[in-house]
Amino acid sequence: MTAPSAPRGPVTRAVPPGDNRERLVCGECGFILYDNPKIVVGSVARWGDKILMCRRAIDPRKGFWTLPAGYLELNESTRAGAEREAWEEARAKIAIESLLAIYDITRLSQVQLIYRARLIDPAVSAGPESLEVALFGWDDIPWEDIAFPSVRWALHHEHEVEQGGDPSPRSNPPPDDPAAPQGL
Repeated sequence: MTAPSAPRGPVTRAVPPGDNRERLVCGECGFILYDNPKIVVGSVARWGDKILMCRRAIDPRKGFWTLPAGYLELNESTRAGAEREAWEEARAKIAIESLLAIYDITRLSQVQLIYRARLIDPAVSAGPESLEVALFGWDDIPWEDIAFPSVRWALHHEHEVEQGGDPSPRSNPPPDDPAAPQGL
């Protein structure tokens, strides 16, 4: 007998046998829904000393600046997902160089993998999820209009590497780090 791919009857919250946390369980067929974190992939893509950023055309944080990033699709590698997101959001072709950071956004049940990349061509334009795209030098980044804390973290982490810092992948900064704003 094969396991069902979706519940057939009423679903309730229960701790399945052998488990230690509440799940959604079908009372009729026994199907268990394991609702796991979402994987977000993206990049800090450079053209020389400029960084590609996108002004969001969608909520959350519509009108704020972000890096090209989004949810990983089924059957997609994280690198391919980051390349796809750069294309979808900024019509940018990128070459992935290395993993910059892995961020745990536990309150949203997200794990974010952000890559260091270089633009293959500086000709970029807004995709359907962006109002506009631009290449910013470090001093020109619109810091007051950054969409999410993890974007700020990635920008600071990329800057550290570019300034000759350790290229090892980063993680969430400690709460007292200036790059770690609270909220959002």
